[in-house]
Amino acid sequence: MAASGKLSVLARQLSTSSATAQLVKPPVQIFGLEGRYACALYSAAHKTKALEAVEKDLKGLQGEMRSDQKMRDLLINPTIKRSVKAAALKEASTRVKYNAATGNLLTLLAENGRLGRLDGIINAYSLIMAAERGEVVCEVMTAKPLDDAQRKQLESALKAFLKPNQSIQLTAKVDPSLIGGMIVSIGDKYVDMSVASKIKKYTDIISAPV
Repeated sequence: MAASGKLSVLARQLSTSSATAQLVKPPVQIFGLEGRYACALYSAAHKTKALEAVEKDLKGLQGEMRSDQKMRDLLINPTIKRSVKAAALKEASTRVKYNAATGNLLTLLAENGRLGRLDGIINAYSLIMAAERGEVVCEVMTAKPLDDAQRKQLESALKAFLKPNQSIQLTAKVDPSLIGGMIVSIGDKYVDMSVASKIKKYTDIISAPV
């Protein structure tokens, strides 16, 4: 079955409405297995006007996964049968009143043995929702934390990549191994301006056989 056909089937499984089987295209395409599940979930939630409700469910679930050891064990323990996981998640979804699309996703992942991918699927769905709101996700990694002036200067420079109706969602991370400079990813663009990458480049040139 072609990839588009599989996505349509997945979207139908996640959706609580059988009014239409056509996949609703997300504002940004996320690739990989996590991306395919997230796009199908977006389609199902879009059809039932539950995009924000599902996003809220997933953020709460992700927080619980990171703070509750029992929840993590349920999701990643390979010795627990898929049917047991599916039943437990279905009961939990009803108890905490998750949106139907969220509950269907959890059950489907449990039945397919892919609950270990849930964190990545949640992150992918967050990227789609950011694009839905006109937000462009940007991650900047530097060797030392940015001060307020540097952050404002960087945000101003990055806005040149945006369309008039878009806003930037900047996340700054620190990695001392970069030595200096920065690595910037904005949307589907990636630029490595770190000192470490330059050193590696010149080391590779020097080390190359003559």
